[in-house]
Amino acid sequence: MQIYNTLTRRKEPLTPLEPGKVRMYVCGMTVYDYCHLGHARVMVAFDVITRYLRARGLEVTYVRNVTDIDDKILKRADENGETIASLTERMIEAMHEDEARLSVLPPDQEPRATRHIGEIIAMIETLIDKGFAYAADNGDVYYRVRRFERYGALSNRDPDEMRSGARIEVDEHKEDPLDFVLWKAAKPGEASWSSPWGEGRPGWHIECSAMSTCCLGETFDIHGGGPDLMFPHHENEIAQSEAATGHRYVNTWMHAGAVRVSQEKMSKSLGNFFTIREVLEHHDPEVVRYLLVASHYRSPINYAPESLAEARKSLERFYHALEGLALDGDTEAASLDQSGDGGHAARFAAAMDDDFNTPEALSVLFDLARELNRARKETPNRAPALAAELRRLGGVLGLLQQDPSTFLKGGAGDLPLAEDEIQARIDERAEAKKAKDFARADAIRDELAALGIILKDAREGTTWVFENPGD
Repeated sequence: MQIYNTLTRRKEPLTPLEPGKVRMYVCGMTVYDYCHLGHARVMVAFDVITRYLRARGLEVTYVRNVTDIDDKILKRADENGETIASLTERMIEAMHEDEARLSVLPPDQEPRATRHIGEIIAMIETLIDKGFAYAADNGDVYYRVRRFERYGALSNRDPDEMRSGARIEVDEHKEDPLDFVLWKAAKPGEASWSSPWGEGRPGWHIECSAMSTCCLGETFDIHGGGPDLMFPHHENEIAQSEAATGHRYVNTWMHAGAVRVSQEKMSKSLGNFFTIREVLEHHDPEVVRYLLVASHYRSPINYAPESLAEARKSLERFYHALEGLALDGDTEAASLDQSGDGGHAARFAAAMDDDFNTPEALSVLFDLARELNRARKETPNRAPALAAELRRLGGVLGLLQQDPSTFLKGGAGDLPLAEDEIQARIDERAEAKKAKDFARADAIRDELAALGIILKDAREGTTWVFENPGD
């Protein structure tokens, strides 16, 4: 299995520190607001990675943290007139709801910064003792960037070039403009904890160093996050952790691609900023997940109406192939060690072994769906096994686990008629056909088709799917 390592800028074999086991840490959310599409991108990307590693027989310990103390949290709680604990608990609960709707499995551990203050303070003390950090006279503690020789290796930046454009704010007490804060002295009325340097709270970067080390050890296999975290956050994590422990921090660094909205950067100032729950008000969660899975995890994703329409049509192709066949229960945890029909499982694994190439893996599923459709017509006895294989491999990506008829009856928008009204029209059409009033039967079919409700006649009866006319 080859994984692209951001640090070395090349694909490298996955060689777990402990054979058969993978320890992975992903930077999670700062819980001051609802999760947005960029968060969904990271959630789904590393969910797919975790699912696949487990399907390949590896024992994965997946840790994703929560930042529950931060300037933005303090500001939002004050604006809302609520406590920090009330705000963060509410946002964590909403985050869990969002990820569940996107079929994102919960991490094995979800440490919160406020529950690791002791470990954070201990790491800062170690850095001070080793000369990598210093306490300023205002109660802040800073990291000496110049002391860490490898600073800038992850983001491919030269500290001298960074220094030329840096400046010290009036209220900062740094020795060098590049130095960053490890501990912030508390302002009057702010949430704070006691420390050797007075009342204060941790800086953002040190939180992840302490939590990851606490949960996974001084060195672990994979560290992931969004594209905006490479610098300065992950760069600073490396500097802190390796200076404190004297050991390599992480073997493989992985970064997901950004989300663009109609080819523009997603931002509140442009008015194209969407939370996950806003998107899911209008679109089936599996359609959104498919859109996020269909691009390689390192590639940018374009979120646009036409992209969602294409994602839905792709899923419809799969569910049409599965429709009407007896399906086993949940297959999301299936292993890839099972033998596949026609070598599809082997091709799927080869694609995913190549840096989790989901576009290629999906192309294997489309080939499998085409073979299934042929089998339904030519060799029906093969169809159930092919359908089970399609559902099983789709489950590794967190897809194709719905009942086909349930998915196909849903649309990208609201149904134009209630389901009981649709059934009443189907019954009326059946009566017209029984009375040999074929003109009336055809008229009912055409009226429903104009609304996007497509009837499908079979020996077992008439079913329907909704195809939004606006797509």
